[in-house]
Amino acid sequence: MTHSVHRFVRHAATAATRVGLAALLGCAPALASADDAADYPSRPVRFVVPYATGGLPDTVARIIGQRLTEHLGKSFVVENKPGANGVVAAQTLMGSPHDGYTFLVTDGSMMSINPSLYKDLAYEPKRDFMPVSLVATSPLFIAARPDFPAGTLQEFVELAKKSPTGITYGSSGVGSSHHLTMEALKSALNLRLDHVPFRGSGQAVPALVGKQVDLVVAALPSLSGFAQKGQAKILATNSLKRSSLAPNVPAISEIVPDFNFAVTVGVLAPTGTPQAIVNKLSAEIAKVVKQPEVIKQLQGLGIEPVGGTPSEYAQAIDEEARRYAGPIKAAGIKPEN
Repeated sequence: MTHSVHRFVRHAATAATRVGLAALLGCAPALASADDAADYPSRPVRFVVPYATGGLPDTVARIIGQRLTEHLGKSFVVENKPGANGVVAAQTLMGSPHDGYTFLVTDGSMMSINPSLYKDLAYEPKRDFMPVSLVATSPLFIAARPDFPAGTLQEFVELAKKSPTGITYGSSGVGSSHHLTMEALKSALNLRLDHVPFRGSGQAVPALVGKQVDLVVAALPSLSGFAQKGQAKILATNSLKRSSLAPNVPAISEIVPDFNFAVTVGVLAPTGTPQAIVNKLSAEIAKVVKQPEVIKQLQGLGIEPVGGTPSEYAQAIDEEARRYAGPIKAAGIKPEN
């Protein structure tokens, strides 16, 4: 992060307190309307995304928002609020009335990675947010340059154990799911791997194709075209089971039990939102992601729909945070101020 972002994150807690008080005062109407969930929504709903347009959470928010708009008859509008590791989006939620008309759509990093990476985040996941639904997952894939000596997951593992120098791999940056996937694998199997961070898959994948690194971790849409042209070979996926997107590619969990670092995308509400509305939206999302046309649309983008209850999503967040704690420690990543 830049010095300016450090200062923003460090001082945001005070602002968050003021915002939180305002939000608390705004909870009264929300509580009064909890019994009106049957008529929900009666006006447009906001989906706040903590990243710029075009990323995974933004894509999921727009697809689901469009379907909810069609299904419920009121607009679900996506608002992109990037900045300061999710703090800008978090403050947007905390500063809005907690009435069921403003939600956060984010990947797991805000809930399960950032609290371990930054000391002074201006939000606390369990205190400030209520889980609504785990909407989807997006498995990541390990790919190798075409002339890499290993052609399978097992061959790669054997090579990385005895390599005299570290095998290089590119990721989307320090602390990303891409980075922590490889650090978890490295730690579990005692592999010799050297991390080369890039600013997103848009830089990391071309570095693989240009043979600047041996391996890369990225989503399937970023890799499939190069794999089809013989410019990369896909070795494994980081999801718990083989992905329906690429059923012939083995999962790392086949050699490391319970290995699962697929990226998650979910919807959260600010604490104080009427539970009846949270439950209704969760149920509606579950219906939407089961529609055949939605499944086809998401899978075409390398995304696997999930859906589920608020309690199931809460459990998934807790499990994800525990999984990431290990590789964060193994990688020697220290919390930043």
